[in-house]
Amino acid sequence: MTVLHEIAHSRAGDKGDRLNVSVIAYRAEDYTRLVEQVTVARIREMLADRNPGAIERYELPNLGALNFVIDAVLDGGVNASLDLDGHGKCLSYRILGMHLNPN
Repeated sequence: MTVLHEIAHSRAGDKGDRLNVSVIAYRAEDYTRLVEQVTVARIREMLADRNPGAIERYELPNLGALNFVIDAVLDGGVNASLDLDGHGKCLSYRILGMHLNPN
C-alpha cells in the first residue's frame, strides 16, 4: 500500500481559523490517483478529531495539485489557540500519511 507522501508533497498556510493545504504530485502521472483518492471525505476522516467545518477541494490539473480549504480546524485561529501547532503545518503532514489503494 502506498502512503501519500511517497507520491506527493504538501504546502500549508492559514488565516484565522481557516487552513489551506495543497497536495502536489511529484509526477504528472500520479495526479489522477490524487483526484480519485484524496477526497473531501478522506480529509474529513483524517482530521475528525479536530472537528473541521466546511472543506472545499479545488483541482489544479496544470499544476498536478489539489488544494483544500478547511474551516474551523485550528481551534479558533493561531492567536486564539493553545495548540502547539496553531499554524496547522503539522496537519499537512498528517494528510500526507494517508494510505492509498494500489492502482
